[in-house]
Amino acid sequence: MDRFEQAYEEYVKNSEAYYTPPEANSTHITAVRKNEGGDLIAFKTNTGEELDYVQALDAAKNGQLSGVDVFQKYGREIIRSEPDGTKENNFDHLPEF
Repeated sequence: MDRFEQAYEEYVKNSEAYYTPPEANSTHITAVRKNEGGDLIAFKTNTGEELDYVQALDAAKNGQLSGVDVFQKYGREIIRSEPDGTKENNFDHLPEF
């Protein structure tokens, strides 16, 4: 294994140590709405609340949504499901509402 692979493996190992799955009583995304281009435009939570993209972004930034990451891409903030190795809870695999 070269140093790049080793560094990546160490990164993944350390990341997994800090990941905690959403708690049963935490608010998390359970369904999504996409536009015709396939972009995520709205989210539904386990509490039944429907959030537009900006509301979901603000909730994630304020720590009110578990299982969601906020980061910069394309010159703006975007949200994605936390990379936890489980396809079923990735936003692209969630049911649509």
